[in-house]
Amino acid sequence: MLLLLQLSGPPGSGKSTLAQALSRNLKDTISINHDTLKSFLLANIPSLPFTESSKLSYSLQWTLAEDVLKQGKSVIIDSTCNYPETLKAGQELAEKYGYEYLYIECRLEDIDLLDRRLKGRSDTALRSQRTGVNHPPQGAGVGDINTEADNRELFRRWIESPCRPSNDQIIYADTTKSPEECLDYVLKQIGLRAQGGQT
Repeated sequence: MLLLLQLSGPPGSGKSTLAQALSRNLKDTISINHDTLKSFLLANIPSLPFTESSKLSYSLQWTLAEDVLKQGKSVIIDSTCNYPETLKAGQELAEKYGYEYLYIECRLEDIDLLDRRLKGRSDTALRSQRTGVNHPPQGAGVGDINTEADNRELFRRWIESPCRPSNDQIIYADTTKSPEECLDYVLKQIGLRAQGGQT
C-alpha cells in the first residue's frame, strides 16, 4: 500500500521522532522534515523574513513530496498542520497519485512536559525550532508573542485545534508513551487500515 502520512502536533510532541521511526520501518518510505527545509532557507538566505521562510518551506515541502510520490515511494510529511491549506495540500496530493492518505496526530496535552522536551533539545535545535514554550525560534514573532500567557495560549490552540480530516483518516498517537510504544501502535493502526479494519 502506497501511503501519504501527514503528521500533526505541537512542537515537542514527538513528530520527528515518530516520522524517522516510521520511515525506517515502512518499506520505501521517505520522511520530509519541514524544520530541516526551513532552517536551510534561513541559514542560506540571510535577508529572508521568518514568515516568508515558512511559506517557502511549505511550498518546497510539497514539491519534494510530489517528487517522492512520482517515484512510487510512500512519503511522511513531518510538519505541523495548523492551517486548512496544509491539510488540503496533503489530501489533494494523495488523491492525485492514488495514495492512501492518513493523518497522524501526536497527542501530548501537558504544556509543561512539552516545555521540558523543548528545553532538552536546546543544544541540537534547528534554527527554525523553539527551545521552550516561551522561547520562539530565532527571529520569529518579535513584538508579537512575548508573554508567557500568550505563548501558553498559542500551544493550547495548537493542541486543541489543529486542522483535522474526517475521523476515518486519523490515527491518534499518545506521545506521552515511549517512542517504541508509539511506533508499534501507529504501525498496527496502519496495518488495520490496509486490511480495511477498524481502529
